[in-house]
Amino acid sequence: MFDVFGSVKGLLKIDSVCIDNNIFRLHYKATVIILVAFSLLVTSRQYIGDPIDCIVDDVPLNIMDTYCWIYSTFTIPNRIGGRIGKDVVQPGVASHVDGEDEVKYHKYYQWVCFVLFFQAMFFYLPRYMWKTWEGGRIKMLVLDLNCPIISEDCKTDRKKLLIDYFATNLHTQNFYAIRFFLCEFLNFVNVIAQIFFMDYFLEGEFSTYGSDVLRFTEMEPEEREDPMARVFPKVTKCTFHKYGPSGSIQKLDGLCVLPLNIVNEKIYVFLWFWFLFVAILSGLNLVYRTAVVVMPKFRLLLLRARSRLAPQDDVETITKKCQIGDWFVLYQLGKNIDPLIFKELVSDLAKRLDGKQSV
Repeated sequence: MFDVFGSVKGLLKIDSVCIDNNIFRLHYKATVIILVAFSLLVTSRQYIGDPIDCIVDDVPLNIMDTYCWIYSTFTIPNRIGGRIGKDVVQPGVASHVDGEDEVKYHKYYQWVCFVLFFQAMFFYLPRYMWKTWEGGRIKMLVLDLNCPIISEDCKTDRKKLLIDYFATNLHTQNFYAIRFFLCEFLNFVNVIAQIFFMDYFLEGEFSTYGSDVLRFTEMEPEEREDPMARVFPKVTKCTFHKYGPSGSIQKLDGLCVLPLNIVNEKIYVFLWFWFLFVAILSGLNLVYRTAVVVMPKFRLLLLRARSRLAPQDDVETITKKCQIGDWFVLYQLGKNIDPLIFKELVSDLAKRLDGKQSV
């Protein structure tokens, strides 16, 4: 099992330079790791283990297993309830009349491992776009100033380079910030779109899946109708047709056990809560980002919090002179530079910008 999850280790690498934020990392690190791990888990059970076992009279078991896996199995939705062993064989497994009883076919469990993997790719896409657009700018500007132990001459030279950079590129970095904000918006759009996609994939069952499971756990045993058995049944029916001795077509009903659905049902319960959590945080992050863009005073408060050691007048001077792009680059540098060095950088930059303005 450890070998199965070995390929996920590469996603756990900690970046030496931070070019985004914690909400962004929830999408491309935590969620991608979760989805890839679940995809590998399902793949190992589906293609290495035995995902389905069917039984029917007069048909070899391996043929029945293959046939039912390829052409899907079904349950009877109006027979989900009832006492097992008395009213029904298993939830949704009972005799039915063609054309009268509703029949629900279950095909999606064959595609779960692929869908989870492609979902992980879409969660990584905004990160890929931002990394391409960012082009290593923050890493280049940090210039090893994230190390608290650095010679005074080297620190002075590198601070001067940074101050020259900001003075030269003042008011020209808005597009850099806008592209990051766009990627944050894409993160939010992606997680909402993924929720709707999973609801479509599970034939309208995902939108209330987690809340249904919570209600199920609180109900009395004799009144409960298991939503996990409805979405991911562990025992289903499968109809096999073959020619009889006289050449007539025989219809054979078989029972199939789907042990893979024990894993699938738990995966999607977790994903329901996880996607809801990520969507709420991403929505709040958009509200925060909107405040950053439209409220200069809010940017002042954030920069003060980032550079607590710097004189407040210097922070206010920088906020007044800088546009959103300049402020964003400086704020990103504050995440990566040693606090004492960043305090000196803010003070020197404020003096430079104030002098430039007065010229």
